Amino acid sequence: MYTSHSKIRSALIGSFCCVALLGCEQQSVESLEPADSGSLVRTRLLTDTQYSNTITHIFGADISESVLPPIPPMERTDGLLASGAAFVGVTSDQISQIQLAAARIAEQVVDQEHRDFLIPCRPESLTTADSACAGLFLSETGRLLLRRPLTEAHLAELVDVADYAASETEDFYNGLALALEAILISPEFVFILETAEADPEQAGRERLDNYSLASRLSFFLWNSPPDDALLVAAENGELHTRDGLERQVDRLLSSDRLQDGIRSFFDDMLAFDEFDSLAKDPIVYPMVTGTTLEHAREQTLRTIIDHLLVQEADYRDLFTTRKTFMSMQLATVYGTATGEGWVPFEFDDDSQRIGLLTHVSFLAANSHPVRSSPTLRGKALRERFLCQKVPDPPPNVDFSALEEAEHAATARERLEVHNSNPSCAGCHLITDPMGLSLENFDGAGIFRQTENGAVLDIAGELDGIFYDDIGGLASAMRDHPKLSACLVNRLYAYGTGGPVSLRYDRDTLSWFEDRFVAENHRLRALLRDLVLSQAFSSVRPIDSGENVNIAAN
Repeated sequence: MYTSHSKIRSALIGSFCCVALLGCEQQSVESLEPADSGSLVRTRLLTDTQYSNTITHIFGADISESVLPPIPPMERTDGLLASGAAFVGVTSDQISQIQLAAARIAEQVVDQEHRDFLIPCRPESLTTADSACAGLFLSETGRLLLRRPLTEAHLAELVDVADYAASETEDFYNGLALALEAILISPEFVFILETAEADPEQAGRERLDNYSLASRLSFFLWNSPPDDALLVAAENGELHTRDGLERQVDRLLSSDRLQDGIRSFFDDMLAFDEFDSLAKDPIVYPMVTGTTLEHAREQTLRTIIDHLLVQEADYRDLFTTRKTFMSMQLATVYGTATGEGWVPFEFDDDSQRIGLLTHVSFLAANSHPVRSSPTLRGKALRERFLCQKVPDPPPNVDFSALEEAEHAATARERLEVHNSNPSCAGCHLITDPMGLSLENFDGAGIFRQTENGAVLDIAGELDGIFYDDIGGLASAMRDHPKLSACLVNRLYAYGTGGPVSLRYDRDTLSWFEDRFVAENHRLRALLRDLVLSQAFSSVRPIDSGENVNIAAN
């Protein structure tokens, strides 16, 4: 089937390239006039999770799991991979991977195992074209995949593809598969293409159209495309009425799928994608396997979701809570007893385990394969939780003094030697004091009292707050004035599809932060404020100094 229709497939891929490049060009000529609060219209690539979630919710988990998401790697931008999705390019080789995945998905949708419940009609003949049945399936499925109804012209083109291929192969389902493949390789599916329209409520202003707003809401809160109810609300114009928008937002926030969306956000914010390549030296840390690290990642995400969405507790208390979850694979590292599976767990009041910074996930990910790293831990603390960029080390750093410090038993002593170099000391002063406070945990996150026989000194300081132990660091983090502001910044960027602009967004972010404080740092309330705000749905033009989207190259 697929070989015989290589010419049609080549034409479809060519269409993908042309439309994607046109989308990039259109984005770059937006008005440069100053704008009030609002966000940019974005063109961004689906993430691999969003791609998989889309296939799962429309066609089923078995089909989704049979195909690796053909999404190219993204560069972390302003702390988030999701923000990098607005700037990633798609090469010809990657387009070919997208086509191969599309063909595999389409082939399964129409096979005998799936067609009876995924296709809402039966053709009059299995060996000839059936425009009516093809049109019904492509209209319904295309609406879900493209996140808006197909135009009459687009639907007619797809039916023509299905009819032609069915006639050539004498197989209705072969033709239908090729038309479905055309949808799955189209830029309108692979990219989240936002569209602006004139705002009738504000002369001279623009807003996202109903379907773009529906996608922005759904990908933000659920990390998946709009469901039928949200698309119906968009079709009826309800999302641009206060009551209609509130109804849909409250429905999305009350759904169990909110947990999936928030897990994806924190997985991104905490840079947990690094676990995909993280490994520890099996000689130094024989008890830490790939499964152990996988469970460490899961433990922290379960803790966050339970704390913020199930318990609806104060966000800041994530840094002082002793409540978490435990598995048998992690119990060895933590030195605790536990039952089978994931079970709620609370560390004793006298335990050194307090808050997210003492989770194995944070400690192991921000260490070297054979030892801990106060510098990496301090850097991660500042960049991921406080949104403070730590400068990269200069290219000509001399590590000889550090390597020759054979008498140094602890990391503190080694870093004191290293920081005798003035070019290093400045940056290390903003990372090491906090990282050294976590030295009671080795490179695998296992608790220890000494290093090389020397008792560890974990006293430290965080932006003027001095403390003697890990509990002091936990409290200093909880009460840090930048902690809440950083979460607001990252959520707004994640929800609107690209990095924030301090020039345009400073006042908006301050307003959200004030609301967050007034609502006792409850995440669900912050999410509601974000998505109901004018800034979330209003559009501002691109400033001449800002980056614009790159849809393909």
